[in-house]
Amino acid sequence: MTDRALRNAHEKWMAFCLDLARQGAGLVSPNPMVGAVLVGTDDTLLGQGLHHEYGGPHAEVYAIRDAERRYGPDALEHATLYVSLEPCSHTGKTPPCVDHILEKRIPRVVVGTRDPFIEKFGSGVERLRAQGVEVVEGVLEAECKRLNEAFLHHVRTGRPLVTLKMAQTLDARLAGASGASQWISGDLSRRLAHHWRAETDGVLVGTETARQDNPSLTVRHVEGRHPVRIALDRAGRLPPDLNLFADGQADKTTVVAAESARIPYEEALLERGGRVLRVAERDGALDLREMLEALGECGGRDGLPMQSLLVEGGAALAASLLRQDLADRLFLFIAPKALGAGPVSIDGIGREDLAEALTFADHAWESVGEDMVFKGYRRALDAAPKA
Repeated sequence: MTDRALRNAHEKWMAFCLDLARQGAGLVSPNPMVGAVLVGTDDTLLGQGLHHEYGGPHAEVYAIRDAERRYGPDALEHATLYVSLEPCSHTGKTPPCVDHILEKRIPRVVVGTRDPFIEKFGSGVERLRAQGVEVVEGVLEAECKRLNEAFLHHVRTGRPLVTLKMAQTLDARLAGASGASQWISGDLSRRLAHHWRAETDGVLVGTETARQDNPSLTVRHVEGRHPVRIALDRAGRLPPDLNLFADGQADKTTVVAAESARIPYEEALLERGGRVLRVAERDGALDLREMLEALGECGGRDGLPMQSLLVEGGAALAASLLRQDLADRLFLFIAPKALGAGPVSIDGIGREDLAEALTFADHAWESVGEDMVFKGYRRALDAAPKA
């Protein structure tokens, strides 16, 4: 097989791994999404697997089990293992995958990208090579990193990856002059937004969005798990009858308030399994960096680290995150409508000159029904945000 043909084969099977890995979105955090396949010498698929749930077996284990069930253990001794993330070499909730690979005498391993943990970086690859396993690295590396962008970001910063989700008209209006914003985008756009909710650890709204829109922030238009719901309420003034507090999902609700604020509904929320997170104030507003650090430590489901956060409103909150360089991605729906009045989508970010304009390291445009969605990534995949 020529070098080009071999590279094409590697990329074909790594793309297969990525498709498998995506099935774990919303289910495996704070672990990364990983897919794995075992391929025979004649390019036959022997087995496949993915990481299904946090704390469960890793993708490599499932792929090996599948191959052994279908072809027997001897088939592994001539197989190539493709895996989107470097096999682990440490004992966590499961044994090291490297030990399992060596035990099964798999002679070749093709890796998408390395483990980002500094103390473990490259150790899986190095152990495999030291034991005579042929290892190929960097196949579809950018795609593998993008898939686990939230995981990589959390490893580097300790904070969740922050995605601003907004919907605007052609003239950049978030709502009409009356403040009504339902519905600017179309049905397919709303389904996509709920798909993002199902894949994220938490969804955040500001005080006025919580008060005016009374959102549920649950997953309804697609199948998937509900994220942690977070509302800012610096002074404790949100009505206690909001959906976030009274819809039977209060155990998934976190309120972020100032350290000194009196929260009238706090006791009732805590009794229902909710949470109040208190952070310091900075210039008369909540310290968003401190909030993100606290969420990154234990703000996810069941007190696990939160790796991804979807911010759905409002304009002032979005501007604060952009101004402080705390927003990592902007997903902006643009509907084929115009209003001529009402609040604008991106305002107050302190960029008054083209030389200082907000820019993106990478971006893409996609058509969603009658709408367009802009996906902007503030930083390159390997670039860390400012401390």
